[in-house]
Amino acid sequence: MQEEQEFINQLLNPKTQNIAFQRLLSEYQRPLYNHIRLIVLNHDDADDVLQNCFIKIFQHLKNFKGESKLFSWMYRIATNEALTFLKQKAKANHITSEALQNKTIENLEADVFFDGNEMQLKLQKAIAQLPEKQQLVFKMKYFEELKYEEISEILGTSVGGLKASYHLAVKKIEAFVANN
Repeated sequence: MQEEQEFINQLLNPKTQNIAFQRLLSEYQRPLYNHIRLIVLNHDDADDVLQNCFIKIFQHLKNFKGESKLFSWMYRIATNEALTFLKQKAKANHITSEALQNKTIENLEADVFFDGNEMQLKLQKAIAQLPEKQQLVFKMKYFEELKYEEISEILGTSVGGLKASYHLAVKKIEAFVANN
């Protein structure tokens, strides 16, 4: 924790800020991109959201209170940025968030950055049927292999609630895959 606080101080200090921010980018750019990509599904959209995410992190770092890990705080920002992006994109296209997600999944096959097979496409369709919170919990646990405690910090939900959400999500996905 002390090491993390020193790193935050380096990020806030104008003399060490540039080097510290380069370190922040090198350590967190890939994991945050992967997290955002799981939510927005599209590579170009994930890149845009990632840029916005790092801008917000940089702008709001002075407000970071250290009540959670820096990792969790940044993931919360990334999650919120991705969800906001999807809502805005759906609104701009005059469709529901669900319709946007289904359209995005249909476009995954043509996405050169998606290397999934037919089963992975079916899994994405199954996940799209879940409520937003169950989608997030499932993706963070299944794909990113985050611990429930980490997800709890990121989403601000109890571990027990997360376990229940994940269990329900798995049951719904299994039913979808079996019936489609």
